[in-house]
Amino acid sequence: MAKKQRPAAAPKPAAQDKPATLKDLINPDVLSKLQAQADAMKAAEAKQKEDARQQIVDARKAEQKRLENDFEYLLNNSGTKGTKY
Repeated sequence: MAKKQRPAAAPKPAAQDKPATLKDLINPDVLSKLQAQADAMKAAEAKQKEDARQQIVDARKAEQKRLENDFEYLLNNSGTKGTKY
């Protein structure tokens, strides 16, 4: 019995046979402008996140400073009760 020969795999279509994508159809100038705008939006979002984080840090520092000036808070949270001296 002879083995059956399988048909050879069909060759892959060439790059020219692929359907055109939007990137191929858009003018390179327009594409570069869109990429620049996307980069600018990402930078603005990163700056906004950093500003929000900095605002939270500043609020924490202000609250800690306010508490350090509050005698009741310091008295309640002091480690020693004055009996050591």
